[in-house]
Amino acid sequence: MLENYFDFTGKVVLVTGGSRGLGLAMAKGFASQGADIVIASRKLDQCEAAADEIRKLGRRAVAIGAHVGRWEDVDRLAEEASAAFGRIDVLVNNAGIAPTAPRAIDVTEEMFDKIVDVNFKGPFRLAALIGEQMKDAGGGAIINISSTGAIRPLAEFAVYAGAKSALNVITKSLALEFGPKVRVNAIMAGPFWTDIARSWREELDQTIVSAVGRIGRPEEIITSALYLASDHSSYTTGSVLQLDGGIP
Repeated sequence: MLENYFDFTGKVVLVTGGSRGLGLAMAKGFASQGADIVIASRKLDQCEAAADEIRKLGRRAVAIGAHVGRWEDVDRLAEEASAAFGRIDVLVNNAGIAPTAPRAIDVTEEMFDKIVDVNFKGPFRLAALIGEQMKDAGGGAIINISSTGAIRPLAEFAVYAGAKSALNVITKSLALEFGPKVRVNAIMAGPFWTDIARSWREELDQTIVSAVGRIGRPEEIITSALYLASDHSSYTTGSVLQLDGGIP
């Protein structure tokens, strides 16, 4: 009988941006494998609704409203999430925003700061806090959700691309700091069929040039997250997994 490599029974997983899209898909994926879930996002009511979906799967779930772009909110999130179940075994830094501007000159300081805060500063701070806890507890896994925009930037999302590039870099840095007990990896996701992509997903799904010939569906990120979080992937750390359907 083959061992269940994706058994997360008794594990606690914190997912930011976990109330919808890729975050909710991963939260459900971990719950289906036995994990208890902490769901965090800016809107508490949406977190509660997502937590209810997890509970219907027979797992425990806690909802925490927090803005990951704010340092003080991240500190509170780390404290409340750890207190909810006594520890965090897996952190999924998934929350992100991707506003666009037609020209660099059109990017305001407020817009610049907001993009960097949510996509880079917040994940860095949360990984630092939770990583220390994991190291003290004897182990854990951190997964940063990045974007292929980091290596295929377009003019209209230059700041977003820069922030995700920075997230890729700190993935390696944090892996070196927290290893060998704590592994830190990233999933560099291509375009997915999510709410945030509502304005362009149907057209791109038909026109994208890739090996698969379509954009991804949220459930297609689940096994990548399970793999990177699993104790059986103990030799994988500091890596950035490209998940884009084979875009050339």
